[in-house]
Amino acid sequence: MSASTSADTIAQRGHCAQQAELVDRIARLTVAGDGVHGTDVRQLHLIRMDRPTECSPSVYEPRLCVVAQGRKVVTLSDRVYHYDPLNYLVVSVTLPMIGQVVEATPDKPYLCLRIDIDPAEIARLIVDAGQSPPGERSREARDGIGMDLGLYAARVNATLMDAVLRLMRLLDTPQDLPVLAPMALREIFYRVLMGDLGHRLRALALNDSRSHRIAKAVTMLRQRYLLPLCIEDLADELHMSTSSLHHQFKAVTTMSPLQFQKHLRLHEARRLMMIDGMEAVAAAHRVGYESPSQFSREYKRLFGAPPRAEVSLARGLPLG
Repeated sequence: MSASTSADTIAQRGHCAQQAELVDRIARLTVAGDGVHGTDVRQLHLIRMDRPTECSPSVYEPRLCVVAQGRKVVTLSDRVYHYDPLNYLVVSVTLPMIGQVVEATPDKPYLCLRIDIDPAEIARLIVDAGQSPPGERSREARDGIGMDLGLYAARVNATLMDAVLRLMRLLDTPQDLPVLAPMALREIFYRVLMGDLGHRLRALALNDSRSHRIAKAVTMLRQRYLLPLCIEDLADELHMSTSSLHHQFKAVTTMSPLQFQKHLRLHEARRLMMIDGMEAVAAAHRVGYESPSQFSREYKRLFGAPPRAEVSLARGLPLG
């Protein structure tokens, strides 16, 4: 066996050991059952599913997801992303998406950790790391060239996995969390920023980039999704032309601002019906629809079934 082959074998064994430890730690902390489990670290959440799930629409806030076991698929418009123990997912701006766990059993449940991302923390980290501005990349961002989608999957490497494990181990010693958890989180984000696709997260955090303006536009639409949308006014607030706003917004989110607002409204209406038990007409009115028939058409187009039918199916109720 050559030296290079031996080194590769040792590295592979080390990665398998890291993954096995992550599986064990998440499994122990989610033994209560399926769902999202909070931890003593505010930004860290653990997810467990013992079986595959139906497609589940949700609004994803900025986050980093690392899968320890199983596999999940997320869909953004017509783009499909797979992430499993070999890949991690980064959502750098708020995006309405559809997720589905496709590989999970009671013996080998889907196990994942989620770390919520604060763009302000990323911006501070970039400055501390001496990466602002990142040279040629910053000029491209200012000129609107090479705009990247606000969602990407990348391969997990040993250094990122090691940083994730250090954060997980801290949960065993709660007294260390106030001092060491922020340091562990910074290292995780640093490893992502230093990765092959880290420039995507970097561009969205830099104040001089158009990507940052689009991230700001997403935040504004998220906060004002119930209000009528005037593209010209939004563009003026962002110091952009309307055509540039449309082009760059779609590059990051795959949607126009108007489509994005519509998706946010439909997701919120679905939540009101599914969680709060609100009737479809009332939910439609709550999120800004004056026409129930238009609401039903657009709801079916996005979620695959009319509101009443989908809610009944989700609750196990008869349709008739």
